[in-house]
Amino acid sequence: MRLSLPKKYNQKILRACREFELIAPGDRILVGFSGGKDSAFLLFALALLVKYGVLPVELAAVTIDLGFEPPLDPRPLQQFCDQLGVEFTYLSTQIARVVEEEKEHCAYCAHLRRGRMNRFAAEQGFNKLALAHHHDDAVETFLMSIIYSGQIRTFLPKTYLDRSQVTVIRPLAYLREQEIVAALPYVPYQPAANNCPFAGLTYRQKVKELIAELTAENEWVYPNLAKAMRAGRPVELWPPEWERGRD
Repeated sequence: MRLSLPKKYNQKILRACREFELIAPGDRILVGFSGGKDSAFLLFALALLVKYGVLPVELAAVTIDLGFEPPLDPRPLQQFCDQLGVEFTYLSTQIARVVEEEKEHCAYCAHLRRGRMNRFAAEQGFNKLALAHHHDDAVETFLMSIIYSGQIRTFLPKTYLDRSQVTVIRPLAYLREQEIVAALPYVPYQPAANNCPFAGLTYRQKVKELIAELTAENEWVYPNLAKAMRAGRPVELWPPEWERGRD
């Protein structure tokens, strides 16, 4: 059976690649492959674009095992990569133990996981690290930042890391999560179950549910959040907080 995706998926990925200058000929791209649906879709989509000559780049995948129980079985991930003709690396870590000892959860865990992937990418000579964050992730991060840290920001589709000299790219920036779910029947892989004990209990999950609830009441809520996170939108903010003793 010929592996393929409907045209609209390739169009949105290539649009992001062009608009944000994510991929250039000759890039060596490492895909962060958690085993979940989003990263499996990203790996599948990029592998097809490489296979059919649309993206003249080298592609590989890495999985970071965080060390939660039950352990992640790497065999289905390896088989999927073999089917796509993509080199696969599985790295075991003790990130789960560190996170539990420090009593820090999602943000710290994500920081350690990204750090390990960045280091591996640099060590192996990859100049790009592709992550599977989609449009919903960006909007949720934008609202989370306002609510929980008092900052107006979200992650960028493309970020250069000075320390590792690796550029992080997010080719799914224009895809909604529901579109990825709808595409899973095309992907010859069964996403692995999330073995994180904090899954569904995070600030991100709360914000995801809040956005869904508000959008169900008013269909413009999500589109307006998406517009607000774009540079160039009207901004009218209070001046910096007054400091005691300042003239």
